Amino acid sequence: MSSENVQTKWGQFIPLVIVFFFWGFVAASNDILIPVFKTAFNLSQGESQLVSLAFYIAYTVGSLIYMGISVLIKEDLVNKIGYKNGLSLGLLISALGTLLFYPAANTGSFPLMLSGLFIVALGFSLQQTVANPLAIALGPIKTGSQRLTLAGGINNLGTTIGPLIVTFAIFGSSTGASTLSIESVKIPYLILGLAFLLVAILLKFSSLPDRPALIEEEIAADGTTAKKSALQYPQLVMGMIAIFLYVGVEVSTASNLPAYMESIINAKTGLIYTLQEISPYISLYWASLMIGRWTGAIEAFTEKASLQQILRFVAPYLAFGVFLAVNAIAKHDLTPFYVYGLIILVLIAADIASKGNPARMLLIFSILGIVALAVGMSTNGIVSIYAFTSVGLFCSTLWPCIFTLAVSGLGKNTSQGSSFLIMMIMGGGVVSWLQGFISEHIGIHASYLVGVLCFAYLAFYAWSVSGILRKQGISFDKKLSGGH
Repeated sequence: MSSENVQTKWGQFIPLVIVFFFWGFVAASNDILIPVFKTAFNLSQGESQLVSLAFYIAYTVGSLIYMGISVLIKEDLVNKIGYKNGLSLGLLISALGTLLFYPAANTGSFPLMLSGLFIVALGFSLQQTVANPLAIALGPIKTGSQRLTLAGGINNLGTTIGPLIVTFAIFGSSTGASTLSIESVKIPYLILGLAFLLVAILLKFSSLPDRPALIEEEIAADGTTAKKSALQYPQLVMGMIAIFLYVGVEVSTASNLPAYMESIINAKTGLIYTLQEISPYISLYWASLMIGRWTGAIEAFTEKASLQQILRFVAPYLAFGVFLAVNAIAKHDLTPFYVYGLIILVLIAADIASKGNPARMLLIFSILGIVALAVGMSTNGIVSIYAFTSVGLFCSTLWPCIFTLAVSGLGKNTSQGSSFLIMMIMGGGVVSWLQGFISEHIGIHASYLVGVLCFAYLAFYAWSVSGILRKQGISFDKKLSGGH
């Protein structure tokens, strides 16, 4: 492939990553909306987690609608309308969802607010279906997973600044207190809807291919032995549960963090965390995913092993620097966050120890996730906060690991399997709601046991899927990474 063609494809990649940014921005902003809605509508912790449930269940509903339409027209929907049109349509659907925030704020309707979030995520479901394979197609197949990692890093740039911007937009200040009004939510989301429309127009007239030449590799040696359905592959079925629980623990850890921090009282100063003081820690959690994914994207830029080793240390601290810079602009005190640089070393060591094998990486990072949650539940104050926050570091690489393992060996059923995996993103809402509900009975601190159970299954999947794939003659000899 000529350098000119490579440059052209990277140029096409730029408008695509804007869509990845939107996903992260809105998903992380939900963590700010949860305590806002909880106060404004006088909700219990379990009821407040309906925000996450409405948002993430829309991914499943969207996937079912997508498959239903494809069956009715007897052709894959995106193949029929084109990838670029599919992305634009998804953005338009999301824009329609933001419009509901206006009447919902005026009438003080929590169900209408949830409906708006549901429709926004419904559009995201279509965007996810299109954007992931499109990112792989915009360049050499051998670096496709690295482009997904890079896109995931941009996604987490959105998750890092989203809570800060939404907090500022709602309260008028990122640090100072102000009167909470549910009507303050409508303007930020109307502006977001306008951004959706503008990007939809940008994509429509961009150089993105409408029907990219996706590379299909038939793994089955004998076509007659290929299974008729992706659901006949155990690695996929177990992987669907893994995706459900991975997204669940990733989202629930963050969405329940505000309630935990609000419950913390410093014994010496009597300090109680306010929502404005919580937003930098929510930002740090999502920045932790960005830190891990920037580390995993280095192979998209160079094939030199020596340079990769250097970047493996540079990339995570560069991402950490972005977090510090954003919070400095927001005039937050950075002093409490410097120590987090030491925790990042654990991420780097784990990445090196995994040697790029997705099963080994999934096992190591799942165990570290259990350790982080255990430390968080057994300690108090800032130590527990950083322990819970570090879960973001250990979740950062799990999507590509699970996705890679789940679709390996599916051959011509790979696309179908991918659709099933995207459907399981609903775990983000279900597990968040479950933890919120359980917290009402055992306390918010102990409720993180839900996350421990999620990581335990992920470790089990990492151990068992290796044997399943070996029986199918599949192994991973080279480093393979990606992102969500």
